[in-house]
Amino acid sequence: MRILLRARESRWLAPAAVLIAVAITLLITAGPIRLAGANPVAAYERYLVTPLSTLNGVTEVLLASTPLIFTGLAVAIAFRVGYYNIGAEGQFLAGAIAATVPGLYLPDLPAALALPLALGAGFIGGAVWAFLPAWLKRHAKIDEVVTTLLLNPVALLLVQGLLNGPWRNSASGFPDSDTYGPGYTLPPVTDGSRVHWGLIIALILVAGTWIVMSFTPLGLRLRAAGQAPAAAQFSGIPVARLQWRCALISGGIAGMGGASQVLGVQHQLTAGISNGYGYTGIVVATLGALTAGGVLLVALLLGTIAVGAQNASISLQLPTQMGAIVSSTLLLAVVSLMALRRYRVVFGRRRPSGGPSLDETVATASEPDAAAKVGVR
Repeated sequence: MRILLRARESRWLAPAAVLIAVAITLLITAGPIRLAGANPVAAYERYLVTPLSTLNGVTEVLLASTPLIFTGLAVAIAFRVGYYNIGAEGQFLAGAIAATVPGLYLPDLPAALALPLALGAGFIGGAVWAFLPAWLKRHAKIDEVVTTLLLNPVALLLVQGLLNGPWRNSASGFPDSDTYGPGYTLPPVTDGSRVHWGLIIALILVAGTWIVMSFTPLGLRLRAAGQAPAAAQFSGIPVARLQWRCALISGGIAGMGGASQVLGVQHQLTAGISNGYGYTGIVVATLGALTAGGVLLVALLLGTIAVGAQNASISLQLPTQMGAIVSSTLLLAVVSLMALRRYRVVFGRRRPSGGPSLDETVATASEPDAAAKVGVR
């Protein structure tokens, strides 16, 4: 058995791989769900159907999907240009910290000034957190996978240190910050809804990324830098500079996601502000094939599963972690099957290198016009 690179990627395998991966996920996760004492069919209904059957459920899905859109898009942009940013978790937290600074120290600003200031601070905070790994990648050739990953727990420790120190809640004494000023609240999209304008900002970023990557010369250069960096460099595309800039933009978008979360949902900084959104963003970007539209769809899917997991824990007494098991299994299945777009498995004995097989040579020589085929006059 041999694994060979395809001369051309198979397009029809992409949708087929997703459908097959969903079927495999349902089959594999049925066992753990049954062991937990629930009916798999009823569990899948709670995960995928129940959250979308009511207006309140759809609202919760959109709310849960918003931070995943930010982090998934951040990871996708970096991965697309060949910069493997595993630090969206830390950048998300850094953005939340940066947005908290004006929220605590400039509480009386009107919303027209407070919200742009806090969101901009979140973007800058995430970009600053992404700066060191990007600089080391460009100037010292140090692998960004290691450096971005190592900065994630540092950001979490920084949040915990601030909340147990200078930013401890002055009223309750708990390790949460004080509530931000009234101007630092992202308004709801509709009256009475929990979905805030962070979702609109995320959708604007998705649309902008899709336009740039699909219809502009810059998008063509970015794709070339990620798919064939040596060829892109040879053709005059500044690969290192593009990776550097995309790394900072990626960190900034993840940081803006953190700012959106504290401004639209929490209204204060808490130790559990992220809930693993940065790591889940890697799943979103991978399942979304590093495209803006794919990121949006997968974020909505995982948001649906997350809300459904809460429903299943109440109605079926399933642990909420079962939703993470379903999402992780789906990721592994899709990644494994998507590899078939670029590679094919060949069974059989390897031919001797250097020409046709002995059987082919004998068959050719036995033909009446063999001499003409080899050029004998």
